[in-house]
Amino acid sequence: MAIGLILRHTEGNEPSDPYFKNIHTGILDEAAKWRLDTEVLFRMHDKNKDLDQLSKYGAIILIGQMTDDAIKRIKAYNENVILVDANPTIENCDYICNDFGTRTQKILNYLYDLGHRNIAYIGGDSSVVAMNGKTIMLDRDARAEAYSDWMRIKGLNKFEHLYIDNWSIENGFRLCNQMISELDEMPTAIVVGSDPMALGVYKSLKNHQINIPNDVSIVSFDDVEMTNYLIPYLSSVYMDSSEMGKTAVRLAKDLMIEKAKMPLIITCRSELHLRDSVKKIR
Repeated sequence: MAIGLILRHTEGNEPSDPYFKNIHTGILDEAAKWRLDTEVLFRMHDKNKDLDQLSKYGAIILIGQMTDDAIKRIKAYNENVILVDANPTIENCDYICNDFGTRTQKILNYLYDLGHRNIAYIGGDSSVVAMNGKTIMLDRDARAEAYSDWMRIKGLNKFEHLYIDNWSIENGFRLCNQMISELDEMPTAIVVGSDPMALGVYKSLKNHQINIPNDVSIVSFDDVEMTNYLIPYLSSVYMDSSEMGKTAVRLAKDLMIEKAKMPLIITCRSELHLRDSVKKIR
């Protein structure tokens, strides 16, 4: 039996995103362990998709978010569909997701206990891909949504500073510059949605002679290897995305052997690695 793969990233930009690259690598490693063949059927942004071939595979693994209508169309050709790093709203769907929304709340609680109140968020857009390959933007990423909800619950609305654009180093740099120029009072902490954006934030703060962590604390997501070279060492959330891919293969294998009686939602737990970029307010 073989597993068909449908990927969110293009072949060109997948290597630049360690999170999704590691999911893909985990799938290949686990499939090889069980001697299961894998084949990339198409990528979500491809305009021409051969859906007829889906029925030839024991299971289909989708990496990334597709619209509910697109998922339904794929399931019409193959019932054994597993989504990785997705959070669809349709029922009768097996998917593996991260805990970044919950983790964001825990980060904010930790910063609050250190005395931080004026906390900003810099992050990227959330989106899904339709069957025709077009990207549809969503209102907010789970991290941004958790941030806004937490700030309101804590009664810190006046300190709610949300800066959102595409997930890139350049936008992290630009959004931090924008934040510094707009705000009368500099936040004492910034939660950043990804490590690449955090690189841009570090550069912006350095250009403005704002010290980390004495002037502002920084916490990010991804915990990728390149952050080892940042000074001070970046506090970041680690998700074993390779293990997410391996879990998807194990679930696919089970579905191919025996039809599941109920759909499964598997939430993978992340870890906050605290380092030198966070400091208690005196």
